[in-house]
Amino acid sequence: MRAVHVWLEQVKSRVGPEMKQDLLLFSWSWRPGVAVDWLTSRLWFGFPCEASARSREADSDQVPTGHGWRPVPASPLPATPPCYALRVCSAVAASSGESRAVCPSVLRLGKHLVGFSSRRGSAKMSNLGLNGILEKMTGKDKDYRYMATSDLLGELSKDAFKIDADLEIKLSNVVLQQLDDASGDVSGLAVNLAPLVKKVSEERVLEMTNKLCDKLLNGKDQHRDIASIALKTIVSEVTMPTLAQRVLICLSPQLTAGITSSGKSTEVKCECLDILSDVLHRFGNLLTTDHEQLLNALLSQLGSKQTSIRKKSIACTASLASSLSDDLLARATVEVVKLLKNKSIKPEMTRTNIQMIGALSRAVGYRFGPHLSDTVPLLINYCTSSSEADEELREYSLQALESFLLRCPRDISTYCDEILHLTLEYLSYDPNFTDNMEEDTDDEYQEEEDDDESANEYTDDEDISWKVRRAAAKCLAAIIVSRPEMLSKIWMCSIPSLSCCARLVIPRWLLKQDVPKIVKSLNRQLREKSIKTKIGAFSVLKELVVVLPDCLADHIGSLVTGIEKALTDKSSTSNLKIEALVFTRLVMASHSPSVFHPYIQALSGPVLSAVADRYYKVTAESLRVCGELVRIVRPNLEMSTMDFKPYVHPIYNAILSRLANQDQDQEVKECAISCMGRVISTFGDNLRSEFPSCLPVLVDRMGNEITRLTAVKAFAVISSSPLRIDLSIVLEQVVTELTTFLRKANRVLRQATLETLNSLVVAYGNQIDSSAYETIVSDDSDLHMAALAMELYCTLLTDRKSNKNISLTVRSKVLPQALALIRSSLLQGPALQALQRFLASLVHSANTSFDSLLDALLSSAKPSPQSGGLAKQALFSVAQCVAVLCLAAGDKKCASTVEMLKSILKDDSSSNSSKQHLALLCLGEIGRRKDLSAHAHIENIVIESFQSPFEEIKSAASYALGNIAVGNLSKYVPFILDQIDNQQKKQYLLLHSLKEVIARQSLDKAGQAEFQDTNVEKILNLLFNHCQSEEEGVRNVVAECLGKIALIDPQKLVPALKVRRSSPTAFTRATVVIAVKYAIVERPEKIDDILYHEISSFLMLIKDDDRHVRRAAVLALSTAAHNKPSLIKGLLPELLPLLYDQTVVKQELIRTVDLGPFKHVVDDGLELRKAAFECVDTLLDSCLDQMNPSSFMVPYLISGLADHYDVKMPCHLILSKLAEKCPSAVLAVLDTLVDPLEKTVNHKPKQDAVKQEVDRNEDMIRSALRAIASLNRISGGDCSMKFKSLMQKITSHPSLAEKYNAVRSE
Repeated sequence: MRAVHVWLEQVKSRVGPEMKQDLLLFSWSWRPGVAVDWLTSRLWFGFPCEASARSREADSDQVPTGHGWRPVPASPLPATPPCYALRVCSAVAASSGESRAVCPSVLRLGKHLVGFSSRRGSAKMSNLGLNGILEKMTGKDKDYRYMATSDLLGELSKDAFKIDADLEIKLSNVVLQQLDDASGDVSGLAVNLAPLVKKVSEERVLEMTNKLCDKLLNGKDQHRDIASIALKTIVSEVTMPTLAQRVLICLSPQLTAGITSSGKSTEVKCECLDILSDVLHRFGNLLTTDHEQLLNALLSQLGSKQTSIRKKSIACTASLASSLSDDLLARATVEVVKLLKNKSIKPEMTRTNIQMIGALSRAVGYRFGPHLSDTVPLLINYCTSSSEADEELREYSLQALESFLLRCPRDISTYCDEILHLTLEYLSYDPNFTDNMEEDTDDEYQEEEDDDESANEYTDDEDISWKVRRAAAKCLAAIIVSRPEMLSKIWMCSIPSLSCCARLVIPRWLLKQDVPKIVKSLNRQLREKSIKTKIGAFSVLKELVVVLPDCLADHIGSLVTGIEKALTDKSSTSNLKIEALVFTRLVMASHSPSVFHPYIQALSGPVLSAVADRYYKVTAESLRVCGELVRIVRPNLEMSTMDFKPYVHPIYNAILSRLANQDQDQEVKECAISCMGRVISTFGDNLRSEFPSCLPVLVDRMGNEITRLTAVKAFAVISSSPLRIDLSIVLEQVVTELTTFLRKANRVLRQATLETLNSLVVAYGNQIDSSAYETIVSDDSDLHMAALAMELYCTLLTDRKSNKNISLTVRSKVLPQALALIRSSLLQGPALQALQRFLASLVHSANTSFDSLLDALLSSAKPSPQSGGLAKQALFSVAQCVAVLCLAAGDKKCASTVEMLKSILKDDSSSNSSKQHLALLCLGEIGRRKDLSAHAHIENIVIESFQSPFEEIKSAASYALGNIAVGNLSKYVPFILDQIDNQQKKQYLLLHSLKEVIARQSLDKAGQAEFQDTNVEKILNLLFNHCQSEEEGVRNVVAECLGKIALIDPQKLVPALKVRRSSPTAFTRATVVIAVKYAIVERPEKIDDILYHEISSFLMLIKDDDRHVRRAAVLALSTAAHNKPSLIKGLLPELLPLLYDQTVVKQELIRTVDLGPFKHVVDDGLELRKAAFECVDTLLDSCLDQMNPSSFMVPYLISGLADHYDVKMPCHLILSKLAEKCPSAVLAVLDTLVDPLEKTVNHKPKQDAVKQEVDRNEDMIRSALRAIASLNRISGGDCSMKFKSLMQKITSHPSLAEKYNAVRSE
């Protein structure tokens, strides 16, 4: 038997925990003769004869039975699971008694079974095998029945499982029989009918449904729950519409009868209601013929004496309501309202009817809007007039009102003020509280012994008034979410009650006025015993600091006590400590350090104690606070207003204990490293003796892949310290480690490494070995991070200790990459500036000649055979680098370069157009930085290029002339003005040159005085004369010039623009408004104060008769909303209706052009509508608190979704934003949004459409699908059957489904 034991160990390695019972059986069966009968009962499985010829000769073609041997079937049968292998071997062992003769056979049989049972990919089970399972399922032994049922469910779950019709009937009957099994384990397993429903025919499913209904309605009580669960399983697993329809025909009448029958028990009715609720939720739209009957049955149960029946009837009716017609919904609402008006019914019935109203609203959404006039007054009346003890009624009424606010934001508008006052009243509702019970406890905390006494005070556990206050707070939150335009009013009314103040977005000046009241109230909350209350108070304080960063300067002293107690009190939880620490960090970061100096001692102790907290999140947050504490203790390293030395070592020791500990969370490690970096950089002059202890630890952390990024940043902070921290003991290791990081794939790590190396070279360049420099340079750094890389190379080149070899290395290895980078069209901003500084540094370094650098730059701009010419942005980059190079090389080199560029322009060969283009750009960039008046007639040479046949050369010449004029305003501006007057054909290009001059001066504060002294009046007269030009391009350039001059001299320009606002010429009015648009820039300007009072007169031109003027006003409004929303927020109530009107298709702007063979329809209002919708899109980002989305969506957004392609695209963006920011308003009109979206996604271009039209159509479909995906993310979208139908169509259409999944994953 020893061999069998060996085999048993092999079996154990193949089976899981679920086989424990079989293993126990195996062990038990070793007693002689016990399992003979069991073996016989299991041999129907059969065993395949796949043994070798040698083993067949040995006797493996037979298996033992209880009384002898029986041949194995020749044909292979399905693979035997490991459990059956165990069972068979158990029986063999049992039948053999203690005989050793049979052991070899047992061993071979066991190995054969286990080997076979572990094979994959078995075929479908034979009917013989299934019959065997069914037989065992009806046996007397409950364990056999349980195992056989489990085996059946396993077989049913296999995809390859198939059975014939006769066996299918037997199978379903046996499973139904198992539901009545006396063993709860067996019936509980059999009730899982999900695999069976998918495998049997529709007839069997219907048969099972009927039998289960009969068990539910007429069966024994102990079988009711099982039947109910089985029916719910069938309902959930039915997916085919045809089968669903047949199941519903079977279920609906029986469930309805079970609900309405007077002879049924409460339990039966509840089960029927539960099942019917599931049915209606999934297939309510398939039962339209039964809706009226179902509604009558459900409404009749609202008057039941049993609370459970009423509650389930409410849920069931809500499931039905989403698919009811408007007439039936109205009928249901009328009946419930009629009951509500009946004052004689019992209070519990009234509460049920109010719950029913709320459930209907939540189920049908905006469709409940027409019934608000009947329901809202009733609910408000019940809230105010019900008895003091009926707090549940008030709670349910407020919950229903909350649902109205979220689901019907448009129809509830007329009741918002009334609901607001109601919610504010009940926000502080407490029938057990009177005014004389209030005590002022603001001055100091109660003594600790009072806390012990209060533990024995009486508390009324039956008081549920808090539910009313909670419902009121949620209702107020719903007003805030759905009515952003009421925020200021809500704030003015709700400041005494702070339940929702963290959710409010209100004018800051209003909030700042009430900060003292808020802090006083929150201090009172911080003295409460409730941990949740304290956490909420700190949460509100956090929001307050984020919105008004410096608002608590006068209140720090009153808050310190609350912070201290939250961190030190034994009853404080980790969540409370974290909230207190986060608030402390935020308030320290946003206020002046001097504010905290009187309280450093009180704050430092609890914070440093929290560093040693066992919970890692508390430790991490306290370390972050320590970082801010370091800055506050010593804000100025040169001079200090307080004695910081007593705090240096306590802070250092607390952080070092965490820094040196390896066995802690990664977040704690990173926070400790960052904090130690700040400590050393701030207190380094007082911690010199500690450097041998802490600096090697930081270097060690650089070697750890998890913490190296944080350690690199810490060394950047240390090396940037004005204290010039002595890093000599680790400097060589740090530089060596950093140079290896430059080769890592982690881009963030390389970026931090470049910054740190730059700081180290600046601070410790004389201590770094020159070989280390060459290692840094020789590394192939990522030039996509060009700004950082070039800054490092500039530092290396300018470092006095750098030798000539460094400049040679940089030139040979970095310069080629820099020249390749300059050809990129993406190079701009800080990266381009850093590259310019690098080239200038290279000129000054040894062994680098100006001429070779200039040739290399100019050569980089030559078109290559592979990629062709450079992009426009790349040419500008080359020109700027040439200009910087010339200025760095000195006047002589600069003058020779200008002459060389002039000679290129004099060559009028058309084959040199690319060289002429670059030469003009270079002259412009050099002229902007240096006066070129010494070069005779340079302006005439440039203006001759206006005659070029190439548009890019004309544009470059205009740019060059304007920038040359910037270098010498007094000489060249009069020349440009004279040319504008005399050269009509060149007027557009000359105006562009003038625009360059004005635009540069609007940015250069130093040159504005000189510009104002040179011919400003003449410039203005010229520009105003061109305001009414017929060419739109000329008008746009004039408008930009006027706008930029307005930035320079707003006192003169704004009144002049205002006068021309009433010009009889429409083009002049439009140009004036566009000029205002260009004057509204993101940065603060002195024109802002003037525009604040005058901008309304310009924006009101949105009412102008001319479409060009209206479009100009819309564009100006959009720019103001984006750059300076404060200018227009107060005007929006008047402007928004006018703006919305511009989104409507106006037939008078549509004309038909006769082109001979065919007619072409031209829509002159298209650009105006597009601009209006884009303006709304911008307003949603910056001025949502002043808008009512509901009034915009219907009809304006609906109209836009069905408009032209150019209008649909911004409408889809608007819809996505509204779905995210105002989901309740979108839900209210979800049905009306479906039709235009469905038409868009199903739109197909004409068969003869060109590729551009096909691509535009694809873009439009993807845009619509993005909007649909946003709608699908809204909670509550299930209430719209039309939208659900649209989603089903999209997911069932292969092409649309693929596109939809693609946009969802973007």
